[in-house]
Amino acid sequence: MLVRDIMSSPAMAIPAATTLADAYRFMREKGIRHLPVIEGPDLVGVITDRDLRLATSSLVPSPFAPGSPVSTVMSRPPLTADAADPVEDAARTMREKKIGCLPVVEDGRLIGIITGLDLLDALMRMTGADKPSGRLEVRLPDHPGELARLTATLSERGLNVHSILTYPEGPDSVRTVLRIGSIEIRALAGDLRRQRFEVVWPPEKPCPR
Repeated sequence: MLVRDIMSSPAMAIPAATTLADAYRFMREKGIRHLPVIEGPDLVGVITDRDLRLATSSLVPSPFAPGSPVSTVMSRPPLTADAADPVEDAARTMREKKIGCLPVVEDGRLIGIITGLDLLDALMRMTGADKPSGRLEVRLPDHPGELARLTATLSERGLNVHSILTYPEGPDSVRTVLRIGSIEIRALAGDLRRQRFEVVWPPEKPCPR
């Protein structure tokens, strides 16, 4: 999945000469929290609702007047993403820099914006959580062929796999999260346990006494 698949486009933006009061009013009207700032065709900064509140707060030693231009408090130069960047690269940048949005540029032009909410939507799509499915989580040995063995077992049962995510868990195992086209996940988990797969989710029900 690429940035262009999840970005909001076209992106709303404001000129650098816009006042802080007008920028805040615009954000409230549009229900947004991040705005790219432009000068002519060029992206020159980013401003957020938090920037506006902090800049004009009476708690800061020298608050800006509401009539000050956003260019006085915007973040510059802006961090950006390319439309062809993988979504995970954009997520890594936002996490490392602790920012809530990335304007998206193509050939130097502002064409969109992605936010933390867009990344959550992408996560739901990539995990298959946005469609009816069952969740299965299996701990596999970190050896070649183990994932193939699991998917072959599911295929033998005529089950469709909507998504697979894996991540390392220690030096010798891999946690594998699948979305399966079935709601009979507990029965499936039982079958997999009998075939010596270590199923993490759904948990095994204790035997009644």
